[in-house]
Parts: sequence; structure tokens; C-alpha cells
Amino acid sequence: MRARARVAAERDGRGGSRLVTLRSEAPLLLRSTPEALYLVGGAGGPLGGDDVSLEIVVGSGARLTVRTAAASIALPGAGPSRFRVWARVAEGGELRWLPEPLVAATACDHHMEATVALEGDARLVWREELVLGRHSEPSGSVSSRSDVDLDATPLLRHELALGPAHPGAASPAVTAGARAVGSVVMIGPGWAPSAPAVLRATAAVLALARSGLQVVALADDASVLRSSLDAGMLAAAGPGI
Repeated sequence: MRARARVAAERDGRGGSRLVTLRSEAPLLLRSTPEALYLVGGAGGPLGGDDVSLEIVVGSGARLTVRTAAASIALPGAGPSRFRVWARVAEGGELRWLPEPLVAATACDHHMEATVALEGDARLVWREELVLGRHSEPSGSVSSRSDVDLDATPLLRHELALGPAHPGAASPAVTAGARAVGSVVMIGPGWAPSAPAVLRATAAVLALARSGLQVVALADDASVLRSSLDAGMLAAAGPGI
């Protein structure tokens, strides 16, 4: 299945933001709430062979939080599945990408790509959580790539490939056998670069070269992973950010 969706947010002139574009295409359905914009799966999956993309535009001074209604489960099918996100955040804007985890079911071949362009003092929080297999089953294969540019200059290039299609993924240099892997990228005012910090044996805070931070973590399950990422955000930015 092939689907393209798009959302654009602008300032509403009253200190808030409004959605000026909201275009869904099954199975990627967009639902706006006062708290956030939710991605709601209109069908199971992603299923092998699906090619789904989302374009996000956040205007100057606008704010947008994107969540998912539930975890996604990548399932095997006729070929690999793909999910691509293109996002642009203008100066003074803020985008928070906070989906629930992606679960790589046995025999899946799922690929995720995110390309984010930031301008000036735009702020970004970008969370990604991967769970390798459903309960008591082997993992499928999943790859993820995130590219973030600030004022057209590369700021972050992050790529991860896990599962049986990627030899060595479970080695001590990658997951060390952990079944949940995640990261949070935080860019913009208030998240200035600092010295790297090890929070625990399986989580760390890394400084980006020009601006911002990245928290990376491994865990045995999704709940512990989320706790580690939240602790990293708190340690990096402080409770008021």
C-alpha cells in the first residue's frame, strides 16, 4: 500500500498554533486533539510492501507535537515496508516527535527514514524507540536513518540497522542482546552542547557538534527503555525545559 500525508502548522495570532493543512491517506490517518496531532493506523502494520510518507511543516513561531495512538507493529509481507518523514521547522518554531515504539515482528523487513531541516533558533525533540520482536518471538529486521540539518548545514546523521538481516547487530558493539533500543534528539535554545555523560551502563547523553544533545539507550523491554530516555532528557536539560 502506498500513502502520502501532510500537515502544516502556523501561529494563530493568539499565542497558540493552528493546523492550516491536514491531509490523510489510508493507512496513515491524522487526528488533531488539543494536546497533539495523533497518527492513527487505518489498517494493521506497517505490512511488507507498504510505502508510507509524511510531510511536516512548522511555521515561524508555531508549535506542533506529533504522537501515535499506539505502538506500531512491522509485519512481513510482499517485500520491505518503508516509512519516511520529511519535516521543516522555521525560525522560532518547535516540533516534538513523540511516537510510541515500533515493534519489529518476526520476518519483517522495515525501513524508516527521517529528514529534518531546522532554521535559526527552531527547537526539535525527536524520539525513536525500537522493540526487537513481540513477546517470546525472534525479531524481524529494521533499519532507521535520521538526518537533521540546521540552516542547511548537517548537524546529525544517525543510522541503525538491527535484526537477522544485519549480521553483528546483537554484538557488544551494537545492542549487546538488548531487545529495546532508542534515542532522543534535542536541539534548540536551552539544550546547549555539554560534555558526554554516562547515565548508567546502557544509557548515555551525547553532545552534538553545533547545537543540542542526543540521549541513547538500550534496555530489555519498552518500559525500561522509556524510563532511561526520560532520565536522560531530564539530566541533559533540567526539569524546566
